[in-house]
Amino acid sequence: MISITHKLAIYGLLAILFSPHLFATSSLAMEHEETTILALSCSGCHGPDGVSQGPSIPSIAGLPKEYFTEVMLGFKLNQLPSTAMGQIAKAYSRSELTTLAEYFSKKRFQPSKQAFDPSLVKKGAKLHEKFCEECHEKGGSSAKDEEVSILAGQHLRYLLWTLNDFKKNKRKASRKMAKKMRKLLKKEGNAGLDALAHYYASQQ
Repeated sequence: MISITHKLAIYGLLAILFSPHLFATSSLAMEHEETTILALSCSGCHGPDGVSQGPSIPSIAGLPKEYFTEVMLGFKLNQLPSTAMGQIAKAYSRSELTTLAEYFSKKRFQPSKQAFDPSLVKKGAKLHEKFCEECHEKGGSSAKDEEVSILAGQHLRYLLWTLNDFKKNKRKASRKMAKKMRKLLKKEGNAGLDALAHYYASQQ
């Protein structure tokens, strides 16, 4: 016959094993592990925690969630030009893209240590203040809203390619951005885009 003491011990053990709190903790741990594994698939190109070391590949750490999701959906639906991302994005479900956006938005953006042309930085700063500061605040290091990317400290080559894509309408700009870019190009031409890119690259 099992003693009262043994019965109480068994009941206590069962209560611990089948505790809703335990299941919740276990579920959260599994969810965190799955998210980490999902994010690791980005590290090969975008670097650990989304901090890129490649001159043509942007850092994705710290990007606003809405912007990240919008861009990834653009790649997934062939609405944005790309070399590899168009194929890569198709492998993710929309819920996985949302999970990645949440994950990388919590990582710290780290400006790239890179070379730039100092003679263009002063001009780029003035152009930024006149044409870009309204949305890309604090010298391009923060976004006014969730639909805007971080520019300050991104890789120079990536910045030049992306600005060129907007210029050629390969990437769709918001109405406000398109209007500002037309004015910038009319006044400064491609030299204005170069100056902006070198200014953002200098923000280290």
